[in-house]
Amino acid sequence: MKNYQVLLISIIATIVILIVFGSSMFYKINPGERAIIFRQFSTGLDTINIFMPGFHMVAPWNDFIVYDVKEQTTEETMDVLDRNGLSIIIDVSVRFNPVYNKIPFLHQQFGVNYIELLVIPEIRSVVRQVAGRYTAEEIYSTKRSEVEYTIINEADVKLRQNHVDMRALLIRSIKLPNDIRMAIENKLKQEQEALAYQFILEKERSEALRKKIQAEGEATANNIISNSLSDKLLKMRGIEATIKLSESGNSKIVVIGSGKNGLPLILNTD
Repeated sequence: MKNYQVLLISIIATIVILIVFGSSMFYKINPGERAIIFRQFSTGLDTINIFMPGFHMVAPWNDFIVYDVKEQTTEETMDVLDRNGLSIIIDVSVRFNPVYNKIPFLHQQFGVNYIELLVIPEIRSVVRQVAGRYTAEEIYSTKRSEVEYTIINEADVKLRQNHVDMRALLIRSIKLPNDIRMAIENKLKQEQEALAYQFILEKERSEALRKKIQAEGEATANNIISNSLSDKLLKMRGIEATIKLSESGNSKIVVIGSGKNGLPLILNTD
């Protein structure tokens, strides 16, 4: 009977412990999550072991910290200054996730609120620094791709140094004061028209040069032919032509020596 009471007390105590501490002892890590553990009465933060998706049981006095490691997106709208101090509003979109095997170090530096404490401030800082190196016209049009490329590279370095992997960064829009935007657009339009006019001029010059070269070639060929035609050569060609005509099957009268320049004269009888 005594043993039965002890067993019953033990079961009841176990049930009570499970009810009281169950939520802090049993954890399920879902796909797209990782976890780390902080042992407050022994080794502190475990920087070696990363807990993978699945079911885990830990001592109730330890802290079990779960991180979402799926790719996340944040969108930021910021007012920045260009190289000349002109105010520009830039909208950017950033995709990122924690570096899986560096989560303990990310937690040491920034904790679970690393997006607000690290990602957003660093992105804002980089965008402002890069924008300050260019004019509004360059950011808005002529060097937009270069500006975006520079922001991506510098932001990636900053975040990776702090154990965050930046997947992509996109400048969604750039807004300028209306008068500045219209002035830039008019300037770009004029430049495009000038380039189109220059293209037409170059095309006309090329066509004129082609015709000149063609005419010079034809004139050179005519000169060569003209200089090579002597009286003897013409007489010889005439005699050859007369012989061929006389050998043909057509009826004709050949008068020898009566043609111009002494060439035979051939009269058709048809």
